[in-house]
Amino acid sequence: MKKRIPSERRWFSCSIQEIKQKEFEIVEILSKDFSVKSLCEVMNISRSGYYKWLKTRDILNQYEINRRDLENLIRDIHKRKPSYGYHRINYLIRKETGWVVSDNLVHKVCKILKIRSKAKHYSTYKKPGEESIKYPNLINNDWNVARPLEKITSDTTMIWFKRQRYDWTYYVDAFDDSIIGSDVKAFYHGVSMKNHRDALQDMLNNKIKRGYKSQETIFHSDQGTIYSSVAFNNAHKDYNIIRSMSRIGTPTDNPIIESKNGWLKKKIYIDFNQDDYETVEDYVNAIIYDHNYLRPSYALNYKTPIEYRTQLGFQ
Repeated sequence: MKKRIPSERRWFSCSIQEIKQKEFEIVEILSKDFSVKSLCEVMNISRSGYYKWLKTRDILNQYEINRRDLENLIRDIHKRKPSYGYHRINYLIRKETGWVVSDNLVHKVCKILKIRSKAKHYSTYKKPGEESIKYPNLINNDWNVARPLEKITSDTTMIWFKRQRYDWTYYVDAFDDSIIGSDVKAFYHGVSMKNHRDALQDMLNNKIKRGYKSQETIFHSDQGTIYSSVAFNNAHKDYNIIRSMSRIGTPTDNPIIESKNGWLKKKIYIDFNQDDYETVEDYVNAIIYDHNYLRPSYALNYKTPIEYRTQLGFQ
């Protein structure tokens, strides 16, 4: 049976009970110099009520027990996932414990505990390159899809791992926001052909393994040096890939990848301890697994990408 806290609002309003408790505390302090009887008469407080409070003040009622337990859960989740806001914290509470509380209550408790999701502020640098092949913008900001691998997108971002810079190239499926291909190599200003080719091959292997090789996939990217090169285009010509490109200097043509870059960097530097991983490949694979299998997505009704896809009957 799911556990629900009754009368959630009562915790956070200044109630008569709280005022009474403060009055009893004043009586307790002054009782060292004055009689309890005279203090209660002057303050218009019930003497029997004061003595009852003395006996029960260290005994938590059910509301206080629930609040303590909820606070402990929120602290624990925030420690494990510092980048999570109150919506995702509440999702994990429901998923891990079966305890049903409102998002509003979790938000209020987070404010009381002074817990806020952490964000990493960073700057990016993109080296301009020469284009050799240009494709029209077939997506034209229409990312609606009916199945996996119908529309995908890709980008390369620079990450740090143990004081070393790396290029991370990855592919995202617009259907469920999952990362479906990836490769990380030593930093080369985002223009390493091997980095792009290995990430592309990882995505193509995924497409074959899941049974989508013959189905059309629109692949949207920027007009960077590698994406527009002849060699890169030849590498996917046998996989029914239709190319689409953003206009130069128009990041709004690819909102999926722009938001993903920001989220991934925040995720990397906050939720994952680099000392727990021996190699940058292990580090990136752990982040991808967390993103695909564990992290609830607001856009997917707080389901993980894999949950969303499999519940709809897709591979």
